[in-house]
Amino acid sequence: MGASLSNLGPIAGDGPGLGDIPESCVACVFLYLTPPEICNLARLNRAFRDAASSDAVWESKLPHNYHHLLDLLPPERYQNLCKKDVFALLSRPVPFDDGNKEVWLDKVTGRVCLSMSTKSMSITGIEDRRYWNWVSTEESRFNIVAYLQQIWWFEVDGSVKFPLPADIYTLSFRIHLGRFSKRLGRRVCYFEHTHGWDIKPVRFDLSTSDGQEVSTECFLDDCAQDEANGCHKRGCWIDYKVGEFIVNESNPATEVRFSMKQIDCTHSKGGICVDAVSIIPSDLKAGRRRMVLK
Repeated sequence: MGASLSNLGPIAGDGPGLGDIPESCVACVFLYLTPPEICNLARLNRAFRDAASSDAVWESKLPHNYHHLLDLLPPERYQNLCKKDVFALLSRPVPFDDGNKEVWLDKVTGRVCLSMSTKSMSITGIEDRRYWNWVSTEESRFNIVAYLQQIWWFEVDGSVKFPLPADIYTLSFRIHLGRFSKRLGRRVCYFEHTHGWDIKPVRFDLSTSDGQEVSTECFLDDCAQDEANGCHKRGCWIDYKVGEFIVNESNPATEVRFSMKQIDCTHSKGGICVDAVSIIPSDLKAGRRRMVLK
């Protein structure tokens, strides 16, 4: 089909072509297509291009409460923009909470996604350089992660309050076993501090302001079991799924509290990077992540 797009217009002696379809009809069809599909079809002819710029089309791709996202930006960033440009603006990360949290629209579905940096969380011992260090890296969307060398009481807590649209969401922690750096242009990982995660599981919790609660436990470094399953956790970023929660309406705003902890002080643990927590619509998360441990 792609090779013949240039031949879809009217030809002398033939019947009507795509160029004869009224713009209003094209716009009605676009209501059922994704933003990438609309942008591709906009190249066909003038009627398709004009329909692809219709405010009515792009209003249908935006969440009903997209004004809450715009309120996080300076007014001059979005005033006088058409709805297509508003969608493009909000499909890029919009920072809030001093830049430690971000919200954006998925470019295909227009659904709301959130991410929270460890800078916005409460981490036991984070101020003591004997235990934790902040590491700058391009591998984090926030360009910084928290690296644990060694500690006995491991606990990370955070929360976010946001008017999420009605949907089912998945909350995950992004974690990396081992320390990493670049050496001579190559990524190198070190595991001299990585220990203790195979003795007792880490407990993940989430709760919402309307009473939903989820808890799960997971061994972060079960080497023998990982080898048997062909799953190698060390040296790569992994999204650990905490659980799902349901939002029925965006007003009032939903507050989500989350934590990961291993507070058995009979042994130390260390050698782990904690990047961020994400809240993504569940079917998007299931379809796009490469590795999620349940």
